[in-house]
Amino acid sequence: MTSSPFQRTIALPAPVCEQAAQHLEQAARRAIDGAAIPLKAFRAAADNDFIFPVPVVEQAASCLLVLATETAQTVRPSALRATISVALRLRDAVELSHQPALSSRFW
Repeated sequence: MTSSPFQRTIALPAPVCEQAAQHLEQAARRAIDGAAIPLKAFRAAADNDFIFPVPVVEQAASCLLVLATETAQTVRPSALRATISVALRLRDAVELSHQPALSSRFW
């Protein structure tokens, strides 16, 4: 069995986690599919030093983008930008985790 060179967890900054949790609560209230699992993980983040499995962060980003799409016509532009900003930060973190870590032997 071989190990993967890709990260399986992501450490996120506390403010991003707090913002994500707030937006995921809105997604859960709107009954967006899949919002419950990342919401639970982000609520418990302080206990885990803000470290998440990659699929949970990916699911959270997707849920927030769905939330932004569904609320685009009914919320203030600043609220929409905030939701999209958090979703993109999460998505970027996932993308970075899919890149293999550089090894010092190539330097």
